[in-house]
Amino acid sequence: MIGQSTVLAAEFPPSVEDFYLPSLYPWGGTSPWFTKITLLVWVAVALIIVFFLVSNRKPKLVPTKKQWMAESAYGFVRNNIAIEMIGPKGVAFAPYLTTLFCFILMMNLFGIVPLIQISPSSHIAFPAILAVISYVMFIYVGMRHHGGLKYFKHALIPPAPWFILPLLIPIEFFSNFLVRPFSLAVRLFANMFAGHMLLLVFTLGGFAMINANAWLAPVSVLSWLLTVALTMLEFLVICLQAYVFTVLTASYVQGALADEH
Repeated sequence: MIGQSTVLAAEFPPSVEDFYLPSLYPWGGTSPWFTKITLLVWVAVALIIVFFLVSNRKPKLVPTKKQWMAESAYGFVRNNIAIEMIGPKGVAFAPYLTTLFCFILMMNLFGIVPLIQISPSSHIAFPAILAVISYVMFIYVGMRHHGGLKYFKHALIPPAPWFILPLLIPIEFFSNFLVRPFSLAVRLFANMFAGHMLLLVFTLGGFAMINANAWLAPVSVLSWLLTVALTMLEFLVICLQAYVFTVLTASYVQGALADEH
């Protein structure tokens, strides 16, 4: 089976089609709605829920390792993202931001887990849904804080001379209501997609070269060593992208709550 897969890797290089996985039979049948990617999303949700429930089932004054890890994750997001970006009001958003950070981090980590090695974030649908949720949230927060008309006036009309407003208002609308969710989704998707493709190219490239010519064995070993190095780099990107997505969400909430433009 391994020999057959390596031969196929030599004949068919990795492509975008590798991201379109078959349905999981018998649950998925012929439908594309239940695949390995969908299963990984549910696994990520289950792992996060179980971890936090178990960690805080019997909280102690001197925390256990699991309790310390859970409290550290929440404290990191609350203190370094929510309060740092939004201010004292950020405490109210800490649960959502912590959930967002942990969920994205867990989904991203699947991309470097052996035998899984693909992240749901490498499919644009999942980053897009997360971006839409954050988008709806910061608009709702802004409208609730300022009132509907005042919020949109605050978001669309900058303090500028009246004669230049016809030019600035469309720019502000494009920037605040179109670019923000688009950039949130695409940044996460593009990084996970590119990372997965790089790991595929260097891993399967090693098999392709050694199958093509035995003299290329040293080059194949070098390709696999580069895969290990890229995996370490990908781990940093995984953590950074979860952090950046959460920080940008917090900054958008801060902008929605701000009284000045």
